[in-house]
Amino acid sequence: MNEPDTLLLVHTTCADATQARRLADAVVERRLAACASIGAPSGSTYPWDGAIQHDEEIPVTFKTTGSAFDALERAIQRLHPYDVPELLAVPVAAASADYAAWVRDWVAGGSVETGS
Repeated sequence: MNEPDTLLLVHTTCADATQARRLADAVVERRLAACASIGAPSGSTYPWDGAIQHDEEIPVTFKTTGSAFDALERAIQRLHPYDVPELLAVPVAAASADYAAWVRDWVAGGSVETGS
């Protein structure tokens, strides 16, 4: 899907902050992403079960690499409580060299432990 070294922003949503934190912790601990940013609740409107649904959801954005995407996708599908979790990956057009190196190092299993 992506070049292994490409930085990606991977977006999903969770039903509540507890789910978002649990998913974020699991993904970062497994080194599938270097960071998970959990956003403020937002409203979602979508079709499901034959009706238009309206729910509040918590957005989560993971910072990762192309080489980790397939494993990240499998982990989100396995750990996420939704039947069909939202999963969108956007390549990063530019990033600071230090931040990009930090993301790549963490996901690759390196020793860098600072950053956000």
